Amino acid sequence: MTLPTLWTVGYEGADPDAFLATLEAAGVTLLADTRERAQSRRRGYSKTALAQALADRGIGYRHLQALGTPPPVRKAYKLDHDFRAMEAAYTLHLATQGEALEELGNLAARERVVLLCYEADPAECHRSLIARRLQALGLVGEVVDLDIPGCRPT
Repeated sequence: MTLPTLWTVGYEGADPDAFLATLEAAGVTLLADTRERAQSRRRGYSKTALAQALADRGIGYRHLQALGTPPPVRKAYKLDHDFRAMEAAYTLHLATQGEALEELGNLAARERVVLLCYEADPAECHRSLIARRLQALGLVGEVVDLDIPGCRPT
């Protein structure tokens, strides 16, 4: 049995139209929002606006709040920018999220799923930790990080 591919994407610095066009070009059918709070100061990326823009393009939306970075972990990372410390804390959180991980694995088996978070660089984002955990659980195979044209860290 071939395990499903999982895509990931960050919207940091991305134009909303280029973001949506990239998802369409990749054949994404479902965006799994892995932000704890699906809000954004960036136009088009808050939960309601994003879900509507995706629906207009035939892409589903699912907010998986349980897979978001807990506020204390997010706050510490904003202050110290120590990804290793964030990774350790988030990995402990992820170990308690078996149900949400299983749900995401099941979605990936049925749909072409992309994990969403803010950071442009997946190496500095919790979505990469989610993807690795899904691989370790045998729920997904290859992980592909989508590049948004013109997207740069802010």
